[in-house]
Amino acid sequence: MRGFVNRVDELQELNAVLTDQDGDPLVVSVFVIAGTAGAGKTSLALRWAHRARDRFPDGQLYVNLRGYDPGQPVTAQEALHRFLTSLGVPAQSVPQDLDAAAALYRSLLAERRVLVVLDNAATVSQVRPLLPGSAGCLVVVTSRSRLSGLAVRDGARRLTLGILPEPEAVALLRAVTDGHRSQDDPDKLTELARLCAQLPLALRIAAERAASFPHMGLDDLIADLRDESALWDALSVGDDEEADAVRTVFTWSYRALPDQVARIFRLLGLHPGPEFGLHAAAALAQLTTSRTRQLLDSLVGAHLVEQTAPDRYQFHDLLRAYATDQAQHEEPPIERQAALRRLLDWYLHTADAAQNWISPAEAHLPLTPPADGVHPLAFPDYNAAVDWAERDRTNLLQAVRTAVAAGYDQLAWQLAAVLWNAQAPSAPGADWLAVGHIGLDAAARLGERLAEGQLLTDLGMGYTRINALTESLEYHRKALAIWRELGDRLNEAHSLNLLGLVHLRSRQLGDAAQYFEQAIAAFQLQDSAHWQATTLSNLASAHYRAGHMAQAAATIQQALTAHRSLNNQRGEGNILRLLSDLQREEGELAQALKSAHDALDIALGLRDHRLEGFWLITLGDAQQANGQFADALESYQRAAVLHRRLGDRSREALAWHGVGETYRRLDRPADAASFHRQAATVQHELGDTWNEALALDGLGTSVLGEDPEAARWHWAEALSLLADYDDPRAMAIRNRIKRQLETG
Repeated sequence: MRGFVNRVDELQELNAVLTDQDGDPLVVSVFVIAGTAGAGKTSLALRWAHRARDRFPDGQLYVNLRGYDPGQPVTAQEALHRFLTSLGVPAQSVPQDLDAAAALYRSLLAERRVLVVLDNAATVSQVRPLLPGSAGCLVVVTSRSRLSGLAVRDGARRLTLGILPEPEAVALLRAVTDGHRSQDDPDKLTELARLCAQLPLALRIAAERAASFPHMGLDDLIADLRDESALWDALSVGDDEEADAVRTVFTWSYRALPDQVARIFRLLGLHPGPEFGLHAAAALAQLTTSRTRQLLDSLVGAHLVEQTAPDRYQFHDLLRAYATDQAQHEEPPIERQAALRRLLDWYLHTADAAQNWISPAEAHLPLTPPADGVHPLAFPDYNAAVDWAERDRTNLLQAVRTAVAAGYDQLAWQLAAVLWNAQAPSAPGADWLAVGHIGLDAAARLGERLAEGQLLTDLGMGYTRINALTESLEYHRKALAIWRELGDRLNEAHSLNLLGLVHLRSRQLGDAAQYFEQAIAAFQLQDSAHWQATTLSNLASAHYRAGHMAQAAATIQQALTAHRSLNNQRGEGNILRLLSDLQREEGELAQALKSAHDALDIALGLRDHRLEGFWLITLGDAQQANGQFADALESYQRAAVLHRRLGDRSREALAWHGVGETYRRLDRPADAASFHRQAATVQHELGDTWNEALALDGLGTSVLGEDPEAARWHWAEALSLLADYDDPRAMAIRNRIKRQLETG
């Protein structure tokens, strides 16, 4: 591999410290790889982690703490959130208190052997909450700092990576220049290596410049670098010679760039994230994509940016900081502002184009045309739009924050609002909420009531997705008040439908049906056939859950016909899911299985994990009813995993309830009881009395043979939870449980 640094000695030292003579891991809980900027710490840690993966059968956790990034470093709380969700904790269940989150993390790792790699840490406070408490786990930390506190208090072992040995530094220079400069004097190469402080990043950049000028003697290149070094010596206080050497090489390489290449390099320092796409860079520089690609190729060739995929690039954090600094000092303020506005405008209009495919039924914001030089992407199909939304999700979220920091409140709220409708369907439910609040605050500062109403609506839906129903109701009611204030009847109808959905989710079925009926009438007056059909599906669900089967059947057929006539796949899949439940209860088992499969196929085609997870539960129910128990368990397991990733604890618990029912039918009562107990615990924490009661009912049935008294206690508790429900389905379940108590 061109420019590869082996560091064999350090790999051997790492293995020697971490293993005994038999090759088993020693009880070393924390290992710090410290070194100067560009010393190859990350590369070494990841290579060793790859080699050592068999020693950690329970997996590996990795986070880049971005301790030296120009933007905000990753906090310990943020890193814990990522780790805990990776370990299966629903996003909403991650404690907000740092100590509580750290305690949960340690308890989950207590019986596991996991390798944790904490890359690019700046401070001990970033690291310490991420340390497991068990000897079976190992933490490898990379940092430019020695993090001495970890050695003193936590018993960390340390490997300090300094400069490359002189022969390896010269070998790296030769590897990069191979085929371009074959006659260089070894002594001159040694001198060049010393001027680069024998640091891999600086060596690669210097070697690439030497390779780019094969006819220029090394004496001339070295003289240029010495001149640059003298300038840094005059400006430096001398505390960090290696950092000065890195800056020297950066500046030496940067000043050798043609003007347009240097300009795009510094402008890229304004990008909100370290990774970016070709078209975003073109908007930033106000150039054509072909010219931008040429300039980026020059930067890649100079090792000033790295190409990660076709038309995708990223900065090393040191180079990003350097580019940002150059933009601040060399680019006139008016040019910086214009470039940043172009970039944010590009993200706004490209997200708006993605909405055409991802959320085609949602109304678009009225946007002014893109600025000169801004050419947003147009997507040929649904998959292309989703691919972009997934790839640029972090940049889009950060763009909202960047807009506010730059004082562009209108762009900030517009980006937040458009992003809600252009989110990748697989995005975690909680991801958008923080920027939604940022956008709402920006709209309020501008007095934009329409924007406030839109963002309140989006926040209401966002909180529903993570089961925060109290917050969801609050935001939907505030939005409804704004729509009535503005006389906006269509958005008023949307809020009525959404309020109905929150009541449906909390099983306040009478209130839900009333909201849906009001919304249907309002959509009809607004001639909005799509949303009328969608709300009709919601009303059918309210009828079905209440046990009004005849009304549910009629409404389902009406909604199914409407969705198919509108070619609304998402709506068709949702009503097929409900139809499957109805068919299963009425004994039409083969039809129920087909309807569930048809719904799931639609979800898979849409790449929508939220719908896929929910509709998998219905498929599991149909498979279980048809005696396909192994298939049912697989469907429930997949549903649980998806909902855990999305932070939907309620639906994850519904999947575990389905697993419990399946194990009970397989005559495995202990396994059934375990899953019912897990489901009941989650629903109790969420305050969902209905689903808690159903889980307790299943738990009682599961433990009846082993502990009749416990079964009676679970049934009695379920009965008390169901006391306030008066619909036909609730009454039927209460009567059945009463009979079980009488005969149990």
